[in-house]
Amino acid sequence: MSLSAIGIISALNECVTLFQWAKSAISSLHSRWSGSQEQHLQDRVLQLESGLQCLRDTLPAMYSLINKAEWRSHNDGVASLLPNLKDAVSEAEDLLDEFRWYEKKVQVEGNASQFPFIDFFDTVIQGSFNKLNDVQLRLNHLSRQIDTMVLHGVTHRFDKLVRPETTSLPNETKIFGRDKELKQVLGFLNVPANSKRRRATSSVNASTSAPVSNQVSTESRIYSLPVLPIVGIGGVGKTTLAQHICNHQRVKSHFELIIWICVSDDFDVKRLIKEVIQSCTGKVVTIDNLDFLQRALSNLVTNKRLLVVLDDMWDDALKENEQCWKRFIAPFRSVQEGSAMLVTTRCPKVTEGVRTMEPVILEGLKDDVFWNFFKSCIFGSENSDNDPELEHIGRSILPKLKGSPLAAKTLGRMLSMDLQASHWNFILESELWELRQEQTDILPALRLSYMYLPFYLKQCFAFCAVYPKDYRFEKACLAEIWAAEGFVEPQGGVPIQNIGCQYFEDLVARSFFQKVNGGYVIHDLLHDMAQMVSEHHCFILRNKSDFDKIPQNVRHLYVLSGSEFDDSDLLRLCKYTKLRTLICKKSLGRKASFVMDHWCTKLPRMRVISCASVDELPDSIGNWKHLRYLEICRAGLLMKRLPSTLCWLYHLQILYAKKCKLENLPDDFGKLTSLQKFESDGLTYYAGDQMTFDLEKCEEGKRISLIKKLNQFRGHLKIANGGMLSKDQAAEAELKNKKYLDELTLNMNSQRSQTIQENVIEVLEVLQPPISLKSLLLQNYAGVSLPSWLLPQNLPSLKSLTFAGCFELKSISSPMISQGINLNEIPAVGIFLSLADVTIDGCRNISSLEQFLCSDYVPAIKKIRIEHCEMLASVPTEKFGEFHFLEELVMCHCPNIRLQRLVSPSLQKLHLWRAGLFCNIDCCSLTYFDLSCESVTSINLQTWSLPALQELHVACKNLTSIGDSPIFSISTGTSTTRAFSFLNVISFWMCQKLSALDDFLTQEYVPAVEKIEIKCCRELMSLPGENFGSFPYLKHLVVIECPSLKWQRGFTLPSSLQRLNLAQCGDISPYVPSCLLNLTSLVSLRMIVCQGITSIPGDIWRSNLTSLEELRISDCPDLVSFGGAKAVVMIKKVLICRCPNLRGVKEINREEH
Repeated sequence: MSLSAIGIISALNECVTLFQWAKSAISSLHSRWSGSQEQHLQDRVLQLESGLQCLRDTLPAMYSLINKAEWRSHNDGVASLLPNLKDAVSEAEDLLDEFRWYEKKVQVEGNASQFPFIDFFDTVIQGSFNKLNDVQLRLNHLSRQIDTMVLHGVTHRFDKLVRPETTSLPNETKIFGRDKELKQVLGFLNVPANSKRRRATSSVNASTSAPVSNQVSTESRIYSLPVLPIVGIGGVGKTTLAQHICNHQRVKSHFELIIWICVSDDFDVKRLIKEVIQSCTGKVVTIDNLDFLQRALSNLVTNKRLLVVLDDMWDDALKENEQCWKRFIAPFRSVQEGSAMLVTTRCPKVTEGVRTMEPVILEGLKDDVFWNFFKSCIFGSENSDNDPELEHIGRSILPKLKGSPLAAKTLGRMLSMDLQASHWNFILESELWELRQEQTDILPALRLSYMYLPFYLKQCFAFCAVYPKDYRFEKACLAEIWAAEGFVEPQGGVPIQNIGCQYFEDLVARSFFQKVNGGYVIHDLLHDMAQMVSEHHCFILRNKSDFDKIPQNVRHLYVLSGSEFDDSDLLRLCKYTKLRTLICKKSLGRKASFVMDHWCTKLPRMRVISCASVDELPDSIGNWKHLRYLEICRAGLLMKRLPSTLCWLYHLQILYAKKCKLENLPDDFGKLTSLQKFESDGLTYYAGDQMTFDLEKCEEGKRISLIKKLNQFRGHLKIANGGMLSKDQAAEAELKNKKYLDELTLNMNSQRSQTIQENVIEVLEVLQPPISLKSLLLQNYAGVSLPSWLLPQNLPSLKSLTFAGCFELKSISSPMISQGINLNEIPAVGIFLSLADVTIDGCRNISSLEQFLCSDYVPAIKKIRIEHCEMLASVPTEKFGEFHFLEELVMCHCPNIRLQRLVSPSLQKLHLWRAGLFCNIDCCSLTYFDLSCESVTSINLQTWSLPALQELHVACKNLTSIGDSPIFSISTGTSTTRAFSFLNVISFWMCQKLSALDDFLTQEYVPAVEKIEIKCCRELMSLPGENFGSFPYLKHLVVIECPSLKWQRGFTLPSSLQRLNLAQCGDISPYVPSCLLNLTSLVSLRMIVCQGITSIPGDIWRSNLTSLEELRISDCPDLVSFGGAKAVVMIKKVLICRCPNLRGVKEINREEH
């Protein structure tokens, strides 16, 4: 059942056009009836339109009523009426959806013909008015009944009958199988092995005269209260574990106060603080002022070592952007060090929001421990001697409980009522959700998690009950089905399947799905709960006897593949006329078409159908007006066509026939305007995104005609292995008629012989794209020349052009240029006016681009990318200044290119990788320069005119010098000085032969530098470390793997520095810690493999490095002291390791959440 009010109302609003058309059609066909008949028809249409308006106004209230009723479904009266209300709402949705289908039919067929209206008149106006009245009356009747059952003012809170209040006193004297977790929590609480309470210690000498109350120093107070979540599925024993911890003798002796608060789903800060105060004083607090309550609590817990347990916390603890949680936790900052908080929750979101360390995750009990616990639940003692037959049955029941203590209690109570084998076998053979349970039993307890879901997620999860246990879900597939069912609410222009995927991620985050080996599964107990909440709407057919158990109003049905029934049995499904979903994993056999024909005729409300195997789709499939999702998992040899009536499915969104070797598509396939995905053997179609046709999978191109009928496609078309086509086959694609096509990729690869490859030019010639094309990629083309249609007049909207792997291609040029025509005489129609992005990659036979990269032919060019063109020698870079819009130039792996001069006033980004270096660069707008060329040995900055440069990255393996020219002779009386006034990022990487950067890294030449990175320059011996402190804007300094460095002239740093990373960078020990003293802005400090540093005083972390949030010191063999753990306690993230000579603490690895 869809609960998406937005989608329903939107669809209804669109039906306005339908009724306008109907009124107009009545008038235009007046010759068919008398004047009074015409008026009567007009009145009926108006009444129908008014009735639908009334239904539109009613539905949102019905959705709200369903949500309220869900929260009170433990009430028998509400529980009996709720399925009926859901069924009535589904009826209303189906009726509205049918009108939406007619609206689409009118849009697709057009109003030129009278046949759509006649059909509409005969089937809708004459029959739907009474149906509409019936649906409205039923909704009104049910809503009044449910409203009388005290639903007025219902809040979304757990009823105390369903969720009783917990206390710190355990119900059981013994806890089973939790020794590991108990030890883990006691370790977190730092409880001593002996039972003697440790008193608060003071850093003040005992001989001082300070009063006892003041002897606890501020250092013994904690910055924030440590919080340890205990997390797990409902019923796994979180509360029981917390209770036993509170009553552990060592814990009671260790803490002055143990405070237990049952939070449940009402995280009211004032209520909770009052309860904590009452636990401390024994007095009821009546004042409601939050400030007073916070201060009162803070005074009560000051300098006390206490344990606070918050039991059963839910997501609302993090409401108001976690402000509620922060207001509650604030008063506990005054507690004594050693205090702690335990939080039990089933919500991963709560765990992440409140934890200060890794949580304790409770799984189900294991093996013999669980069996002993189960026995104690049945017989009252784990040592009871059992009847061997009962023990055998009991052990067979055990796996379905999945180690859940609450599930064991639930079934243990049921089994203990009757110790006869027949009763136990009945329990064994029953599904857990079929057994009647008390409100505090396992499935009602798990149902609380379902109730706490946002309303839009409830229907998505409940629907999953139609799948069998241990089913491996795929996110994208399930999201598509949710969307087809109408469970996903539209959000502007976001693809609805993407929204469905986000729903799925939300359920994963709430632990309703578990990730297993790349897929997702639902925990068996949660699956049982899902079947409980959807027992009237979802059903799984396993065997013949299950036919008698199918709910009369079932909406979603799954047929298992190993089912023991035949085709005639499947015909019995025709009586369940409200079915919306049928997933049939059982092969339909030889009568598949016969069975399908009956389903299409008798099950008119189908929205999702998935069949394991069908040889042919019947013509009656056109009856499925509501169908959105059609999947044929395995097709027989006969499935080579689709019936023309399939094109009546105007709602169809997904069509999967992945194993079908379709030879053609129906002529009206373009009328499927809602189609978003279509897959058959060799063809994938994603509307508005991408369509891929792989000729290698399509019998050597014999089915290329499939593309012919897909003229409505919008987006990116990819044809793979196009070289396998013949000329005639390629012509069948009729690419020129795909007027909505934006992008085209023609991969002309071929596995065929050379004689066939010689025909590739003719094939490409007939694959002419539409005039509207914006992007073209020609890949693996074996021809030596380009097709005649690759001209500006044929592609006036072309913005992006890419040639990739066209190894035989010898030139890319305008045919007019090659014929010697003067470009100045070419009309605008012969110019690529829109072409902005050109990529030429792997075209190894091209030697010159002089005739292509000219401003009169491609005047709007913004980005040029030339890669792996080994024979390329000539590129007119000295004329690039004529490209007024050029922003980015990439030249990579072109070893023979002759780079003389680059002039481009508009160029902003330049990448030169293994392509040599221009002898002169004049680019006044260039802000980014990335140079990586093995052939470059020196850089003469005098040849660069880059006044706007902001980022410079150099990775030249053989570079020996930079800036060795007169340019660095600064003279205020000359104009030769070219300081890089805006250069703020400098990076040198893998410059293995570079020995010094002293002349370049000076405040005079790079005054605005903010980030300096020097990495893997192993022969670098000199950096101007003494001058780093003169860079007023320097924020990031990284020096890594430069072992030859000598810091002979010093090492100073500016107070602006925020990040410092030093690793294997020579001996800096003479300047540590002095270089760190004034770094008040430093946020991150890393010192790795820094030899010679022996000591860093502890007060530097608190007094000087006041902004530090991250500290990493590792592999410093000479380090003896850094001040100890307390000295770095205020730093959020600390990693100190592999420093063998450290005194005291050897290793710290802390990341504050």
